[in-house]
Amino acid sequence: MSESRTGITYAEAGVDIDAGNALVERIKPAAAATKRPGVMSGLGGFGGLFDLRAAGFSDPVLVAATDGVGTKLRIAIDTGIVGGVGVDLVAMCVNDLICQGAEPLFFLDYFATGKLEVEQAARIVEGIARGCAASGCALIGGETAEMPGMYPAGDFDLAGFAVGAMERGTDLPRDVAEGDVLLGLASDGVHSNGYSLVRRIVEISGLGWDDHCPWGEGTLGAALLTPTRLYVRPVLAALKAGGIRGLAHITGGGLTENVPRVLPEGLGVEIDLSTWHLPGVFRWLAATGSLAEAELLKTFNAGIGMVVVVDPARADVIAAALAEAGEGVARIGRVVSGAGVRYEGRLL
Repeated sequence: MSESRTGITYAEAGVDIDAGNALVERIKPAAAATKRPGVMSGLGGFGGLFDLRAAGFSDPVLVAATDGVGTKLRIAIDTGIVGGVGVDLVAMCVNDLICQGAEPLFFLDYFATGKLEVEQAARIVEGIARGCAASGCALIGGETAEMPGMYPAGDFDLAGFAVGAMERGTDLPRDVAEGDVLLGLASDGVHSNGYSLVRRIVEISGLGWDDHCPWGEGTLGAALLTPTRLYVRPVLAALKAGGIRGLAHITGGGLTENVPRVLPEGLGVEIDLSTWHLPGVFRWLAATGSLAEAELLKTFNAGIGMVVVVDPARADVIAAALAEAGEGVARIGRVVSGAGVRYEGRLL
């Protein structure tokens, strides 16, 4: 009589369902802390439910945005400093939503890895929850994918999407006109774009992630992992006050490519580069990589993470309100006839 053979299990194939369940239980309190009016269900269902009427909308238009964190994740993986990349993921989505004039309502994330490490994944998702809470946005669901053979040990990828809403007829940009004022809101560093170039410049420098940061405190890796700034609450408050005609989130393409996205045909902008101070991280990147100023301006945010196009008659009031809300505000230029971006002065 032949011996019976025990069949192979899913866990032996590299997928640990119990670890996934443990992660869901671990992150439930963080997700619950993001609850806002309109949320109808918690984590664990096949889908997340949201009631627009309960959120206060009468004739809503939905707006959706999706994004990832890019190769900034490589630094997070190599250093083990993963707590902030969840904030980056949320910021890259919700900062885009407000540029359309929408209030972010809910967020879903996708986390993929070769082998699920519950502690690492929990820190990432807890960062996502922090970003959601800071934006008034509920984390109502997500997906954790354990895919052995797809990712090297310790590696992971992140993606997410946010859904927001606005009342019909309040979408941005609208009525942008020659003479409108450009207000620049300060960034918190590199944010989440241009990291393939950042990593190449670090390689050229000969420094490691654990070396001292050349322009500030702490290590180089930790400094470069400073999360993307969340502009949602101050900008939404300014929108309600009136006078904002357009918003540009300064991501890939920098000021050069993103500001024209909010301009109607026949209009361009003049930006005075002497109106704000270039942060140390960009000075170091430019010097170490011998970057031309034009390359800096079309790759990085160069210290301006959001541009607000405002009615000239309301510019001072809006600038003061944003500053009072904690934003660093500079009057950086104006809308002019023509096309594209024309720069005056110098950053470098």
